[in-house]
Amino acid sequence: MSQEKKKKQEESVNNQSVAEPELETPSEESENKEEQPKADGTEDTDNLAAEVEELKKKIEKLNHEVLLARADFDNYRKRTLREKAELLKNGGEDCMKHILPIIDDFERGLLSISETSDVEAVKEGMNLIYSKFKTYLEQHGVKEIKTDKQDFDTEYHEAVTTFPVEDPNQKGKIIDCVQKGYTLNDKVIRYAKVVVGE
Repeated sequence: MSQEKKKKQEESVNNQSVAEPELETPSEESENKEEQPKADGTEDTDNLAAEVEELKKKIEKLNHEVLLARADFDNYRKRTLREKAELLKNGGEDCMKHILPIIDDFERGLLSISETSDVEAVKEGMNLIYSKFKTYLEQHGVKEIKTDKQDFDTEYHEAVTTFPVEDPNQKGKIIDCVQKGYTLNDKVIRYAKVVVGE
């Protein structure tokens, strides 16, 4: 009987020694399982690194586009300022070209005054030059401000003085114009200097 007990004990020891490697197998599997997430983590890191590189490229591209847009805008601004300065400097060129023939007419009129004794012809010539000049001004938007028998209006008239009047209808009205006023495209460029009745 004791031999049978010994055999059973040996078998149980053998079973235990056999069972021990079975216990080690799950731990190896768990180690393998731990290694697998590491491999997955590396892939995630690679993906993140690729995304970061892609985003860096996009940022560089956007920065480059912003720099180009700024440069274009700066060039546009400089060009506009240059054109504006040129317009201010040479804007009156067209005006001056059209005034030159009138100056020529004045010079011819002045020459004829010294050479002729016909006063009526000189007057007629001066009236022609004057009407030509007024027509030119009207074509370019310059209009005379009306003052004859008009009510005094501070938007168009400047009162030089007031004068007492007997007629009550003349009070607050313009009775004389000292200097004519003009508008350019409905904007006052010179107020009419007037005498107002009171």
